[in-house]
Amino acid sequence: VSMTDVCIECLPPLVFSLSRKERVKVSNFNDAIQKVNFLSDATKRNKDVITWAFNVVSTRCWGPEEDKVIVPMADMLNHATDPEVAISYDEEGNCIAYTLKDVPAGSPLRMSYGDPTNPSQFFATYGFLDETSPATFCKIMYIQPNQELLDIGFDFSRMLFYKDTGDISEEVWDVLLYQTLMGNKEMQQAFYQAHMQGDVDTKRQIHQQYFLQTSTALKAHVDSFLESLDDLADRANDKDPSQHPRLPLIQKHNEFVKTTFLRVKARLDPMVAQAAGEEVLA
Repeated sequence: VSMTDVCIECLPPLVFSLSRKERVKVSNFNDAIQKVNFLSDATKRNKDVITWAFNVVSTRCWGPEEDKVIVPMADMLNHATDPEVAISYDEEGNCIAYTLKDVPAGSPLRMSYGDPTNPSQFFATYGFLDETSPATFCKIMYIQPNQELLDIGFDFSRMLFYKDTGDISEEVWDVLLYQTLMGNKEMQQAFYQAHMQGDVDTKRQIHQQYFLQTSTALKAHVDSFLESLDDLADRANDKDPSQHPRLPLIQKHNEFVKTTFLRVKARLDPMVAQAAGEEVLA
């Protein structure tokens, strides 16, 4: 919420959307503060103080949106993809922090703030970039999921591009194939039923039959998203970081995503070329 409007405009679509939601929360918090009788008018008019108060709470709490908690001392634990500490609660609601492995003296004690495959969520909510994240959401946001797509695996935490290898999760292929088959409802339902029934052979056969279409669609998405990241980089480079202090971190986030997408592209382009060549030969 400390980002300027210019900072927000330099964000890719997912983290842009998440950051806008954080701003809405601040606005709602400000509206609620205005109704607190014991606060002075000066405090109610001080947007910096209100934003600070919101950040103090929102960056130190965890849990589901409808049941977030703050625990003194535990709220000071930083995040790690491979944490040293986990949190549990006893029957009386007491919070218990316990180590998951032997921790040498002088080592940090860190917990997991949530799904490590979605660094954009951490960036928007907590304001840091988790460079240890093994993967990132594939950024396919133009599909409006129905229940069948959700069953297949349409989920930000499952549709992944892997940072170090450029691997593509099965859910990405499944969702794109389902979309590719929108014009062939009979085949689409055959694929959906094969997925739901665990019929691996039928599912694989349909994937192979439509691989050129799905891989071409994915390549178009990757290429387009890389172009958009270059546009965002140009936009950020024209701005003054002293006026927009979150820009360097935003640029670092965007570069992290770009590196992942380039690794995916390096694996995907040969797949598409091979599939296209086989189609010509057939």
